[in-house]
Amino acid sequence: MKILLTNDDGIQAVGLRSLYHALVRAGHDVHVVAPVTEMSAVGHAVTLAAPLRVKIFDEKDFYGQGVSGTPADCVKLGLTTLLESPPDIVVSGINAGANVGVDILYSGTVSAATEGALMGYPALAVSFDHFSPEDLSAQGDRTAEFLSRVDWAGLPRHCVLNLNFPNLPMCEVKGLRICPQTRAGYHDWYEERVDPRGRKYYWLTGYIPPERVSAGKDR
Repeated sequence: MKILLTNDDGIQAVGLRSLYHALVRAGHDVHVVAPVTEMSAVGHAVTLAAPLRVKIFDEKDFYGQGVSGTPADCVKLGLTTLLESPPDIVVSGINAGANVGVDILYSGTVSAATEGALMGYPALAVSFDHFSPEDLSAQGDRTAEFLSRVDWAGLPRHCVLNLNFPNLPMCEVKGLRICPQTRAGYHDWYEERVDPRGRKYYWLTGYIPPERVSAGKDR
């Protein structure tokens, strides 16, 4: 398949590089259009008040186009301008951190896939439940396998599949489960802190109370 690959962690992120190599090993034609910098939790934002610039990443075993915009920008620019012909599917990931429950409303990873779906393409978002992965090659290979098993043409139009890997070695993952999305919201707040120059700033923190989570849901 011809694949438009993007993410929200940036074009040099471990997850994207691992997935890129796995998809290439599986024989896919992979075209990377991804943010130059970290763009986590920007949701479905698009850039309206600044130009989008493209930086080529031409390396020994990797080629991609980095965009000075959001994940949704990358997909929109890739599909309308940068790719010479349409892809078969838009894939976003592998994200550092799970995208489940209300997280998908904030997620640049899921929003990138959603942009692809809105533009009429099959779309897949992929995430891993750890914020600092060192190697996601096994998860990349399993994603490539998953791609080959899905009847993408048989899915409803504008459908996005959201695949999440647990923070376990792949040999310990028991299988695939389709589950409903939890609606449980965060209990969050901003911590007031002081930087080394004595200036006040705020840092978002919070958690989802366990009692809000139902068995059988995605969280």
